[in-house]
Amino acid sequence: MDTNELKFLLKLLGCPDYRSSLTASAFKTFKGKDKICLDLGERELVDYSREIATVKILPPGDALLKDPGEIPITDKELKVLEKISKASSKITPSKITSLKAAERDAILKALSDRGLIEAEIKKAKSKAEIWLTERGIEYLRDDYSPNKGSNPVISLELLNNYLRFLRKTLRVKPEQVFSSLLISEHLSSETTTNISDKEILQIIEKLYRDLGTENYLPIFHLRQKLEPQLSRDQLDQVLYRLEEANQIELSTLAEPRDYTPEQVDAGISQISGGCLFFITVN
Repeated sequence: MDTNELKFLLKLLGCPDYRSSLTASAFKTFKGKDKICLDLGERELVDYSREIATVKILPPGDALLKDPGEIPITDKELKVLEKISKASSKITPSKITSLKAAERDAILKALSDRGLIEAEIKKAKSKAEIWLTERGIEYLRDDYSPNKGSNPVISLELLNNYLRFLRKTLRVKPEQVFSSLLISEHLSSETTTNISDKEILQIIEKLYRDLGTENYLPIFHLRQKLEPQLSRDQLDQVLYRLEEANQIELSTLAEPRDYTPEQVDAGISQISGGCLFFITVN
């Protein structure tokens, strides 16, 4: 992986849910970012918004135009197929001006799925988004190693993005689980005897009333309330137990931009890159 690709991925790690528009200010300084996007996409480290770039008619489409009654087809689909057939070679969807873009693209996809046209799919040119894939998460977490002799200049901002990513995604190895459980059981008798799961549930209900969060309590409020009585991991285990007992539900955060990075970090991170962020009392 070259330096620009590495910096691109580290910059993406600083975006909510590891997802961003390619036109966002964070990526304005990247030269050749479209090529970087495509190269990383080929290695399945990222994925991006796609669109139909060109279309051309196929023999089954020509046959259908000669005998429209042979296969069920709507009038709009037939008109689009006729438009494509009149072109001497591939045409772009923008040449089909009789329909709005969304309806046109849906018809082109339907015709392609039925084998009547060939649709060439490429990265979207406008409003394209890019996001880290599951493979990308695994690669950065488990496999990435700088090349010998390389000396990329990485800013503290990018280094911070990587460190935060590692803290969210690193998990205990399977062979350590049993011993960790034994240790946590031993420690729990000493560290959590002062506050029970029932009492924590009561604290959650009181925070609902005090904050007026309408039964959707962000976890960071609870962490602030219980620090330093419970560590992060201890509180996570309590919440999992309450969820298993069907006393609460934990749900993910859809719009990270509504909260500060510190508040988002207070959620319970997931392998996928998101986090459990809201508590709902059943």
